[in-house]
Parts: sequence; structure tokens; C-alpha cells
Amino acid sequence: MNDASSPVPISLAAIAGAPAACPKRPDGPRIPFDCGDLPFLIKRDGTWLYRGTSIPRKELVCLFSSVLRRDAEGGWRLETPAERGRIEVEDAPFVAVELDWSGDGRHQTLSFRTNIDQVVAAGPDHPIRVSHDVLTSEPVPYILVRDGDGAHGIEARIGRAVYYELVALAVPEYVGAQLMLGVWSAGIFFPLGLMPDEDGEDEI
Repeated sequence: MNDASSPVPISLAAIAGAPAACPKRPDGPRIPFDCGDLPFLIKRDGTWLYRGTSIPRKELVCLFSSVLRRDAEGGWRLETPAERGRIEVEDAPFVAVELDWSGDGRHQTLSFRTNIDQVVAAGPDHPIRVSHDVLTSEPVPYILVRDGDGAHGIEARIGRAVYYELVALAVPEYVGAQLMLGVWSAGIFFPLGLMPDEDGEDEI
């Protein structure tokens, strides 16, 4: 990679060990050079690895994050106007590490800061969803950071401590016939889980 003091964009082709190239269509526009598989892995905790080693500089992580894309099949790639290459992501590429809120009740707005210091306000363009771990059945919440090329978006996993803050803000609302606990943000109700049953067992 570039010298640690250099903030200039990094060549994906050089990272992949491929010759730099950027062919043109007959009518002129460039086709990004396909660098194949790039030696990057984004861990579940948001750590970026390059050839198995953590990238220590946050500025570099933010630079790579700015060109992160998700294709229609759910695959991940880094893409610039000149180059593109596939990378691996264990879960979501970002983690929501801090929660702030303003307003109250249905007029409340919840804002999340990610591990790359991007702030996203939950709402119609940035919905919150809750999945469940296939092994433990524990809730795994996410917020959409930006759209992908298809139905699969680019999300931040909401960290455990932040999720507990959300649960503390949760209120009951009916979603169809189901009474759910969830949070309001920008006029949208986001369910977190079913209301606890009569025995007091937590369904969230």
C-alpha cells in the first residue's frame, strides 16, 4: 500500500498484483479494470484486514470504505472509476458504535455513529431491521447505511451496547395483529421484537 503519510487514492490493481489497465469502449467511456479478488477481509467487528493484517490507519479504512459497493447478488467489491475488485465481508462492513437521539415519542430521531465516524439517522431511507443468529437465536440488529446495486444494501451492525440503549427507548406498538416493542425515528416505527410474554420472558 501507499506510504503511511500519503492520503492519495490507492491503486486496486497494484494491491491485487495485477498490471494497471483501464480499457475503453469504442465510444470512449472507460470500463473499470477488473482486478479479481483483492486481499481484503472485513471482520464482524468492523476491522479491515489486508493480507491477514489489520489496517492500522483509520484514514485508510475510511478511504476504502468510500469505494465499497455491493452487487445485485449480495457480493462485495471495491470500485473506483478505473478499477474494481472483489473482497470478503464476514457480516456487515460497518458497526454502529454510538447512539444519539432528539425529540420525543413519534417525533424522535435516532442517529447512529459508525466505526468510520459516519452519522446515519434512522428513517425511511435508513431503516433498522433485526435478524436472529442461526445458532443462538439472539437478536442481531442492523441499520441501512446506503443502497447497493440491487436488493442487498450496505448496512452497519448495531453494537450490543447501542442495542441495549435502543431497548431502553422501546415502546409497545401494534404491527398488524402483533404487539411489538420498538423505537420511533423520523416518523417510522421500527420493531425490535415481540412484547415479553406473561411469564416475563424477554422476546427481544
